[in-house]
Amino acid sequence: MKTLLLLGALAATGFATLSSNSNPAVPMTTEPAATGTVYDFTVKSIDGKDVKLSQYKGKKLLIVNTASECGYTPQYKELEELYKKHGDKVTVLGFPANNFGGQEPGTEAQIAAFCEKNYGVTFPLFSKVSVKGADTAPLYKFLADKSKNGAVADAPTWNFCKYLVDETGHVVAFYPSKVKPMSDELVAAILK
Repeated sequence: MKTLLLLGALAATGFATLSSNSNPAVPMTTEPAATGTVYDFTVKSIDGKDVKLSQYKGKKLLIVNTASECGYTPQYKELEELYKKHGDKVTVLGFPANNFGGQEPGTEAQIAAFCEKNYGVTFPLFSKVSVKGADTAPLYKFLADKSKNGAVADAPTWNFCKYLVDETGHVVAFYPSKVKPMSDELVAAILK
């Protein structure tokens, strides 16, 4: 009787030990496991060619939804600066999107010409995609779904949101539009 009372008291106060999980097929964590990497995706370049993102293995990636008529459009200059200054560590990938305020209305040819003429962009640009809504591009569905990417549950909230991907293709961080490409915060994460 004393043993039962003692066990009851221990359980009530939270000191009872839990037995180990005897079924190895049942995970001990409730955190979903990632099901892939960005290397699983093939996207279209701004000139319509297929690009396997696996070609970027070994470098960090900064994936950015861009727009030509946005208050954040001058970030193209810093994205290019980042790409040139730290290109040995990171590749910037620009994905034009017209989801926010209709601020990317142009064609791929117009977007490419605008970026080159106004900001000297040399980092890879891709075909215009949707980054939110029912027609969201598969890559952006992956980037915003923690159950698939293992780390981030943030979808773009405006133009120039940024996803940082590590050298093995795993999403590691999301940065909203207001975080500038050459900010101490972002550069430190890239160089780490």
